[in-house]
Amino acid sequence: MVAVRSLYLLRHAKSSWDDPGLGDHARPLSPRGEGAARDLAAYFHREAVEPALVLCSSAVRARQTLQALCLGSEVCYEDDLYGASAAELLARLRRISDEIGSVMVVGHNPGLHELAVSFSGKGDAVLMARLRDKLPTGTLVQLAFPGPWASLAERQATLEALVMARQL
Repeated sequence: MVAVRSLYLLRHAKSSWDDPGLGDHARPLSPRGEGAARDLAAYFHREAVEPALVLCSSAVRARQTLQALCLGSEVCYEDDLYGASAAELLARLRRISDEIGSVMVVGHNPGLHELAVSFSGKGDAVLMARLRDKLPTGTLVQLAFPGPWASLAERQATLEALVMARQL
């Protein structure tokens, strides 16, 4: 029997541009982003979303988004996820141990959006069209795919959910 893996891709919540002296990596969440992160936390709790492993960009806004979720998951903050392309994200996911059944990546566009679109081969047509259109801040993409992480490939996953914080 082939194991089904769960992959969650979460784009960080809305960041603040209030301090022009801050570099992009150091930008925190805006008040709107903080509210979105709280809304996402309520969704995670209600739907019992608890990935076994979280790979999170080291950028402040990504870390703050993750911290708001209050997950009990193992977390790895990785500098390489900041600004990572879809190909770089895929390479990272393929290195995950098959003992881990579910993973969440907290990161940034355009790489996260490109990865989500390239993986999604099946799912609700309306959700698929929305996903292809854009991946706004504070959006969670939930995918399921068969087989080991090392064989993760394009169009292999089923889009199970597309959750936008602004719609919660």
